Amino acid sequence: MPENQPTVATVGESGLLARIFPLLPQGPATLLGPGDDAAVVAAPGGSVVVSIDTQTQDQDFRLRWNNGYASTGYDVGWKSAAQNLSDINAMGAEPHSLLISLTLPPETPVAWVEDFARGVHDAVRALGAEVAVVGGDLGRGREISVTATAMGREVAGKVGLRSGAMVGDVVAVAGRLGRAAAGWSLLESTVPVGDLTPAQRALMDAQCRPCPPLGSGAEALAAGATAMMDLSDGLLKDSGRLARASGVTLELDPLLLAVFGPELRPAAELLAAVPGSGESAEDLVRGWVQGGGEDFCLLSTFPGNGPVPDSFTVVGSVVPTPPGQEHRSRIRDGEGHSAGHATQGWDHFGAP
Repeated sequence: MPENQPTVATVGESGLLARIFPLLPQGPATLLGPGDDAAVVAAPGGSVVVSIDTQTQDQDFRLRWNNGYASTGYDVGWKSAAQNLSDINAMGAEPHSLLISLTLPPETPVAWVEDFARGVHDAVRALGAEVAVVGGDLGRGREISVTATAMGREVAGKVGLRSGAMVGDVVAVAGRLGRAAAGWSLLESTVPVGDLTPAQRALMDAQCRPCPPLGSGAEALAAGATAMMDLSDGLLKDSGRLARASGVTLELDPLLLAVFGPELRPAAELLAAVPGSGESAEDLVRGWVQGGGEDFCLLSTFPGNGPVPDSFTVVGSVVPTPPGQEHRSRIRDGEGHSAGHATQGWDHFGAP
């Protein structure tokens, strides 16, 4: 490779997408292309809302975690369904179908794959979705990789986009922030899984078997939401994407730590006490709430003078972007920027 040539690690996920989107073909059936949580494609009699996501062994899950927990096929199947259905929800649409592709090493036990199928089935039912798995693919590889495509239909004659937030709107979240990130930290810790309390085990479940608030997207649209997106990569990172798409600044309330932090604090205190941790409980909670992803909450903006559904928690407001500054998300702290540990969110290639 020539010296000084950019790599995916140096440009990061967002930079990579910005480079390849212009190179990809588009067609007349594309009603909404890349850039939101799902695409919208014209179809006879209406349109299809479609999204795709991948989980890869040792990148998105481990068969054996550091704390001794073993991810089951059931866990991976559940999460595969949940994270894809969340993308359809983030558009205010109703999911109806899944396609699933499995890449498997030859030594994978058949029982693991059967367990995977049960996890998909139970996630769909538990989340209240009327969804069928209508096909997919099987392939061979060095590691387990799962790719799922979710399809849905518009329920309000429109979809929710990231690009509609307006100055004066309020910012709100459906779901609980930080639980999945706390679960990830517990899984990767040296604290044996057998030593965890039921409440701490529940945080692990939030990572391995997330429960996105399906139906909240349609509810938000009905209440007049101006912009919406799925929170998969962390509150600050994803809300920053919504801010850039809308050409505004999202100002988040520091009190959101008081709202979402208490149920995370026991896990944070446990991990902060591990020798060599180097992180305080306060830093851990802040990082999980502000920077942790994979709770698959729904971030929405609503007109400031209108109703916000009871299932949403108001966490901030939409303000003008000061001249000469970039559109972004920030924590309101008197100086207009965020502070604290691990607030940058998730990037597949490790770039900020």
